[in-house]
Amino acid sequence: MNVKPIPSDHPVLPRHPKTGIMLVNLGTPDGTDYRSMRRYLDQFLSDQRVVEAPRWLWWLILNGIILNTRPQKSGKAYDRVWLKDEPDGSPLRKFTRLQAEYVTDELKDAVAGDRACVTWAMRYGNPSIPLRLQELKDAGCNRLLIVPLYPQYAAATTATVQDEVFKWMLKQRWQPALRTVAPWHDHPDYIAALARSVEAAHKDRERDHLLVSFHGIPKRYFVQGDPYHCQCMKTARLLREKLNWDEDHYHVSFQSRFGPEPWLKPYTDETIEELAHDGVKHLAIMAPGFAADCLETLEELNMEGREEFEENGGGEFTYIPCLNADPDGMDLISTLIKENISGWI
Repeated sequence: MNVKPIPSDHPVLPRHPKTGIMLVNLGTPDGTDYRSMRRYLDQFLSDQRVVEAPRWLWWLILNGIILNTRPQKSGKAYDRVWLKDEPDGSPLRKFTRLQAEYVTDELKDAVAGDRACVTWAMRYGNPSIPLRLQELKDAGCNRLLIVPLYPQYAAATTATVQDEVFKWMLKQRWQPALRTVAPWHDHPDYIAALARSVEAAHKDRERDHLLVSFHGIPKRYFVQGDPYHCQCMKTARLLREKLNWDEDHYHVSFQSRFGPEPWLKPYTDETIEELAHDGVKHLAIMAPGFAADCLETLEELNMEGREEFEENGGGEFTYIPCLNADPDGMDLISTLIKENISGWI
């Protein structure tokens, strides 16, 4: 049999199994200036998973109003939390990078043996999902593990990450094997890590009121079958049970509503105001739906929430950071990855 050699311009073929692991978070602008913000908001708010509205109507609203007014306002908010003396700039970019570096170290034997490669991406902004997937493929990865960094599933978060991965896959003649880490809203290690973060925040003070704030979604999405609300409430219940916290002093709310339609309630800002008016002496607040601190936690909760609580007569306000790059948080991500690459590495 006369077998011709592979052409010189033929794509490189993997010589042995190699697993690419990609951590993905929501996204971040490249900077806080008008153009960077407009570019980011355009990509984010054009996603039909994020805004489920008639395309023609939303296009008019987005391009006629929002993208002409919101970039400046959002840029000022981002500027309050921007890491101006650090190359990452964005806190979310920094923590996601550190999480990926930690996983790389945890899998150092596999990485050193050319059996694994770890990277990170953003659904909106940079580095993009298609860019990172192509880099993994070029590195010889014929197996992919996608890690959406969302403990609770929502169509506007986990699903849109998978959509973007599938779009890239559609263009590949030789598609890698694909796995995706499932939501971990009730994983024992996740609940334990959250509980330890709450306990650490109360090391030198007595327990009073704890507010657990999740990012909201339009109520309509929940009614149509999105499991997000159910998974948030299960996380909150398991955490309260783990902490053995007084139910009357334990509150769950939803933040970051956008637009005129009803979102999941109770709203975080209204809850903070009510607790202040009720004379709460000490309020601790956390956002367990975020794997890393970002605009919605650092600015909306720790800054705006604090100001609202104090201005309405509240006492001491404590923001409990996300798991971020702390050992508990990174150990959790590593555990999830190891559970999902069984048989591959």
